[in-house]
Amino acid sequence: MDFLEKGCENLLAHIQIIKRSGIDPVVCLNGFHTDTPAERALVKRVVEAAGARFAVSDHWLKGGEGAIELAQAVIDACQEPNNFHYLSDLDEPLTKRIEAIATAVYGGDGVAFSETAAEKLARFEADPVLSKLPVCMAKTQYSLSHDPKRLGRPKGWTLPVRDVLIYQGAGLVVPVTGDIKLMPGTAANAAFRRIDVDVETGKVKGLF
Repeated sequence: MDFLEKGCENLLAHIQIIKRSGIDPVVCLNGFHTDTPAERALVKRVVEAAGARFAVSDHWLKGGEGAIELAQAVIDACQEPNNFHYLSDLDEPLTKRIEAIATAVYGGDGVAFSETAAEKLARFEADPVLSKLPVCMAKTQYSLSHDPKRLGRPKGWTLPVRDVLIYQGAGLVVPVTGDIKLMPGTAANAAFRRIDVDVETGKVKGLF
């Protein structure tokens, strides 16, 4: 139960993040045959107490029919008025917008910029085009913090930003946090296009 309670802490944080933007979220429990009625009831109770809609989806077992409850919850939510607003304005300095994400969304105490990151941010903020780009954080998906081992709703931590990248084609400023690894981009004619499986022999071809 400790792990489930930690998961509920994390779930509550995400509900509050969405509600902070002026929207009431829908929480979907992706049902598995190993779920117990007590576990489902606990998640439902936590979600509804936090002011969010709750639905169970058994699409893995029943296909589209198993997702009807979720679809109806989403329809109901879409019919409600909302007060959506962004966390920050694009006119605010990049540094302040990054700090707002770290504190208001992730729950950290602040941001520690490396010398490299601070130097780049100073250059970007002086550029009339780059300074207005949205921020997209490169961060582990396993924790609200930068540390994948810190589960639940970690407190008392500072977000380390070691680098800041510009993806000008996509129109994004990307702070790189913690030890997160970035995937390389693929070429226009990537090798995966030449990989296939021979349906008669079952052998993979095109790897080498």
